[in-house]
Amino acid sequence: MKKIKLLVSIVVITFLTSCATKAKFPVSTTVPAAEILVKKKTDNNKNITLEINAKNLASAERLSPPGNNYSVWIVTKDYGLKNVGQIQVKNGKKATFKTVTPFEFSEVFITVENQGDLSYPTGQEISRTKI
Repeated sequence: MKKIKLLVSIVVITFLTSCATKAKFPVSTTVPAAEILVKKKTDNNKNITLEINAKNLASAERLSPPGNNYSVWIVTKDYGLKNVGQIQVKNGKKATFKTVTPFEFSEVFITVENQGDLSYPTGQEISRTKI
């Protein structure tokens, strides 16, 4: 009986984790110590959850040139670039970002911006990855 429960648990965990796509951002020349991971998952309503976890990400104000925030952008298949939010860095050791979007996308990138409500990127690109 214990073996059956263990097997079922393993199958369920494998199924749940296999639904998400994960990628690692390449090392940035602007913030080379940063380790940035992204996870993309589609929910039951066909919305897409985007989650970014960053370690050792310097505050945007400390960069050269400095900025006010890190903006997260997606490259959608049908609607071009979309600004999906900002990463707030309160502690350089760990920063997280999570949002839900109805847009299907294949690429995510992060820029340093002076404003958070931009409709197209104007600042320096930190890193980009396909997912």
